[in-house]
Amino acid sequence: MNRSIIRNILLLVPLLILVVGCDNQPGAIATLVATAALPNATSTTAEAPTDLNDATESIEPEAAASTAAATEVAFAAVVAAPATPSSTPTEAATPTLAPAATYTYRVINTFPHDPNAFTQGLDFDDGRLFEGTGRWGESTLREVALETGAVIRSHPLDAQYFGEGITVLNGKVYQLTWQEQTGFVYDRDTFEPLQTFAYPHEGWGITHDGTRLIVSDGTSTIRFWDSSTLQEIGHITVRDHEGPVNRLNELEYVDGEIWANIWLTDLIARISPETGDVLGYIDLTGLLDTSTLTQPVDVLNGIAVDDDGRIFVTGKLWPSLFEIEVIEE
Repeated sequence: MNRSIIRNILLLVPLLILVVGCDNQPGAIATLVATAALPNATSTTAEAPTDLNDATESIEPEAAASTAAATEVAFAAVVAAPATPSSTPTEAATPTLAPAATYTYRVINTFPHDPNAFTQGLDFDDGRLFEGTGRWGESTLREVALETGAVIRSHPLDAQYFGEGITVLNGKVYQLTWQEQTGFVYDRDTFEPLQTFAYPHEGWGITHDGTRLIVSDGTSTIRFWDSSTLQEIGHITVRDHEGPVNRLNELEYVDGEIWANIWLTDLIARISPETGDVLGYIDLTGLLDTSTLTQPVDVLNGIAVDDDGRIFVTGKLWPSLFEIEVIEE
């Protein structure tokens, strides 16, 4: 064996250590061996040949012979190496979630609700009920009398905006729009517009935890915004035992959990704000009796909790707003 071959074998010894850690994936092994066999080879695998024949095409014949011999020795050693799993995986496995708990409900009270209100947001603050409604040309921010359903005052949005979720924090009302990527801040007591701001995604639901604003965009992502700068400061992906949970809509923060309507269903997901794990599902199937209705209604949407911890829910174009008790099955 000439010196050239010995030299190439010695150069390939460190490569064997790397290759054994490749979990015996043929593509990765071939790429690493071919890369080391090339002169001036770099560690950038995107530039390395993936075919061993290509690795010797531009090399002088004598050098190519010794390189090929060394490559065969290295490749034989790799193939003979035992298939031992890596002791330091590069990515931790995602924990398997148990199926979320399921809850049902009991109706405590039923209140009138404007059947023309396409409800997109619902919130209590200091004993007062606020609602955001949608549809282009019909969107509003309003304060509503709980007992009668009467609109106490209303602020219309310009026709170009499709109103979405609302929340009230520190004397200000925050309102999202659907596809216009525009939000509004109002004085809670006068509905005077205070600020217009932009965000780079759709707006669906919004709530707060006393400090941060919490926002949904119709996907499985929930975002956290700084309430002063209105900039994103973090996010979570909502998951249950089957994977990401999409179509998260109107939100409410309840006793350290994020509650979210799931669009096109009768479900409310109870979500951990730390992990995004679904802690449970509240199934509100049958809440609205549609058998006696004289006009169409849309989906369940709207969750609000008052200062006494009472839970209220309604839907788009629903004629009723319900106070409910949540019961674990």
